[in-house]
Amino acid sequence: MKQLLQCIVACWLMPAFAQTENMTDLDEVRSFVIDMQTRHGFTAAELLRDFQRTHPLPAVIKAIQPPVNPGIRSWKSYRSRFVEPRRIAAGVDFWKQHRTELERAEKQYGVPIEIIVGIIGVETIYGRNVGKFQTFAALSTLAFYYPPRATLFRNELEALLLLARDEGREPLSYRGSYAGAMGLPQFLPSSVRHWAVDFDGDGRIDLANTTDAIGSVAHYLADHGWTKDAPIVAMAIVEGDKFNELLAEGIVPRRTPQEMEIFGVKAEGAPDQPAALIDLVTPGAPTEYRLGFHNFHVLTRYNQSSFYATAVNDLAMAVQQALARQTAAMGDSIERVESGSRSMRPK
Repeated sequence: MKQLLQCIVACWLMPAFAQTENMTDLDEVRSFVIDMQTRHGFTAAELLRDFQRTHPLPAVIKAIQPPVNPGIRSWKSYRSRFVEPRRIAAGVDFWKQHRTELERAEKQYGVPIEIIVGIIGVETIYGRNVGKFQTFAALSTLAFYYPPRATLFRNELEALLLLARDEGREPLSYRGSYAGAMGLPQFLPSSVRHWAVDFDGDGRIDLANTTDAIGSVAHYLADHGWTKDAPIVAMAIVEGDKFNELLAEGIVPRRTPQEMEIFGVKAEGAPDQPAALIDLVTPGAPTEYRLGFHNFHVLTRYNQSSFYATAVNDLAMAVQQALARQTAAMGDSIERVESGSRSMRPK
């Protein structure tokens, strides 16, 4: 069925790309312009000018389409992309370089430093991979040339135009991912408008600015219900097959670990708070199970994937542990130097 859908989309797109020299040839674009003029007071001539300067991007359509033969996703493969030495080392450096801003964000919003670091690391490797697509062109391509998700991306295109007006910027000046996400935290335009903050106090919001990015991630999670000092995940083991009833309940926390025991779920030492059973499947290998508490569910509000939320948590823990080891090693080194200095003093 997915292959058929992809074929239909591709067949629909090929002539559309070939026939559209500029986007104003599309009735949908003209209707969008009229709607923006009517509801938000934009000047139609200026919007049409922007669309005339924009061409659909085939690379965007290619990037967003699901694989032809998706199969079952592999947790082991997914995790290895994000929890790996290069990203962990970059996370340690990021933490050390921006400790002051991270500590302030944690204090103000109640979101742990390691989680902020984990999200920015998963999203862009701490700003190394923020995307090079022109955001207006990417969103326009998805809004008018990709029917399966046209409504979502027209809403984001609308948000981009409103954001540009709010910031006094040219709509065509933004750059980001193929899906229109921007900056270190990869916020879509609607998220920028709702949750990005001027955390460095310079009078403007810039998610390419590390300080603003840190504050914005923390603000986003806090506004979506992050609970300070509350648990995120716990390891679990399962027996029998009754636990499948819990998996069918989804990722919203509903039952305490004690209540899950009758379903064959054991999580020693887990907090007595509502959680959801999360399965992390790797084809050909044992499935890993965890309990996802309220804050885990908040992470899925950033990206609706239990793989994503778990990878953020695991990277956060890995960076925190690596920093602790580095700090401890440095302390030992200093102590040895001081000890050596004392031993050389005259008695």
